[in-house]
This record gives sequence, C-alpha cells and structure tokens, in this order.
Amino acid sequence: MAQKKMILDLDTGIDDALAIAYAVADPNVELIGIISSYGNTYVETSAQNSLNLLHLLGVDDVPVFIGEQHSSTTDHFDVMPISQLIHGKNGIGEVKLSQSPRLVEKQSGIDFLIEAAHKYTDDLIFIPTGPLTNLAAAIEKDPKVATLIGHTTLMGGALTVPGNVTPFTEANIHQDPEAADIVFQKQTNLTMVGLDVTLRTLLTKQETAQWRALGTTAGEKFAELMDFYIDAYFNLNIDKKGAALHDPLAVAVGIDASYVTTIPLTMHVTYDQETGDYGRTIGDKEKLLQPTTSQAAVLVDTDRFVSDFQQLMLNVLA
Repeated sequence: MAQKKMILDLDTGIDDALAIAYAVADPNVELIGIISSYGNTYVETSAQNSLNLLHLLGVDDVPVFIGEQHSSTTDHFDVMPISQLIHGKNGIGEVKLSQSPRLVEKQSGIDFLIEAAHKYTDDLIFIPTGPLTNLAAAIEKDPKVATLIGHTTLMGGALTVPGNVTPFTEANIHQDPEAADIVFQKQTNLTMVGLDVTLRTLLTKQETAQWRALGTTAGEKFAELMDFYIDAYFNLNIDKKGAALHDPLAVAVGIDASYVTTIPLTMHVTYDQETGDYGRTIGDKEKLLQPTTSQAAVLVDTDRFVSDFQQLMLNVLA
C-alpha cells in the first residue's frame, strides 16, 4: 500500500473523470477519498458521478463526501451554460454509467479533509480541481490545515496566459475568488497548475481509439466521454488540435513535480468587483522579498506527460 495518500476535490466533469482514473492507476499513491464540489455541475451530481466512475473502475472502496454547495459569498449556484456545452448536462458528456452500490458518506467533506490532514500530515496530497471553497472552509474551521497538508496541487489560475472566463480569470478561480485568495495566502506547500501548462497537454481521438480497442466497458465509457470533450473543444473553437488534460495534470504533478517547471511565487487572488479586477491569480507585491512555499507551474514536459498519462489510462481501463 502506497505511503502517500491522496484526496481529490472535484466538480466531477470530464477532465475530473480522467483525474480519478489517473489517481486510481498510479501505484505511487493511495486514493483515500473524493470531496465533491460545484462548478462543472451541481455538487450532488458531482458526487454521484464520482461514485459511478469509481464503480466503473472497480474501486468501490473509495468514499465520496459532499462539499460546499456554492461559493463563500453566495447562497446558491447555477451551472454556467458553457459548462454544460463542454461537459454535458450530466457533467460527463451525457454518457450513462451504472449506478454505484455505494452511497455518499454522511460525514461532511470539510470534516473529512480536516481529519485526514491531522492523520496523514506530510504524507497527504490534496488535489482540488474545481473552486477552492472547500479548502478555504477547512482552513477557516481549523487553521492548522494550512500547514498540516503535505502538498496541495490545485488546477486553476492563469499567470502567463489569458484566462478562460475573462482575459485575466480562469474558471475554477472565477467561481469563488474570495475563497481562492484565502487558500493562496494561507496554504503552505501549494503548487498552482494553471492554464499556463494544462493548455499544452492535449489528448486526441487517436488516444481514445486505443481505449475503445481494449474491449472493456471502462475503455468504451471513458472513450465516449472524452470524445464528447474533444468535440466540444473543436465545435466551440477552444482548441481544434485536441482537448486539454487540465485535472489529470494536476494529479500527476501532485505525485511527480518533475513534470513541470515552476517559479517560487507568493500569490494572491484579486476580488475587486468595482474595478473588474476579479479573480486574477498574481504575485503579491507586498511579499516579493519574503520566503515562499508556493509555486506556479509555467512549463510542462508535454510529450512525457501525455505518454505517461496514456499508458496509465490503458492500464486502468484494461
């Protein structure tokens, strides 16, 4: 059993599904739980998608917990129409999956994260791939969480490229910039895996054809949902060369940081609604001379990562 333990925090859409498969497939970590979030879909749908995907992969022993229903500054959440076009109304490309026999856990996702942080400390890898609302809530409930977690690798933000919601703002950060700012300012051992690197990691139907060729239900279903994603990228003119491996790259970097080149940078997130400077991930000029434990990924070994990702997928889908 792997010494390193991993918790995923997912708004389970299509690239989140790939993140689950990667975490299950990599022998260097043990996936000990998934916390659901809102974003690509609603939190309850996200949780059920995660359970059904785990069931498809034959790992019903991994528990799934419910996280926060909406951002820290609102009282409800509505899925953006663009999210439904990219991920489908059910979050997983309209693919129908068998219902998992396992139910969502009664313990809250926030309490599960706090408990795991105290239990595993340096051996815990936390991967949030949606809004940072759950982690911020855990830090506010128990400030020790910010220093207990061994490493946090988030998928979100954009430092050297434009955002995908506004010219400055990436979608996950845009969902709850106030919570994201708490995380960026307080969470130690933090790596931002943003659009700077994820947009350089593309998958095509050439790879998904190999998943189908395995002749397994998992291979067929994952190929279906990924083809939906690739088609959405093409039809919405996001990228006609393939679809980005956003969330699985964050998982990979959490396990093996050598996939990316990072710069040490103490960052914060802007949330000034009046000026429109809202949701920008940027260096904190007040702390430029202070030591930092946070990193921003700016380059990725594309060929190595995509090749390794494909091999792990072929293993787990077989």
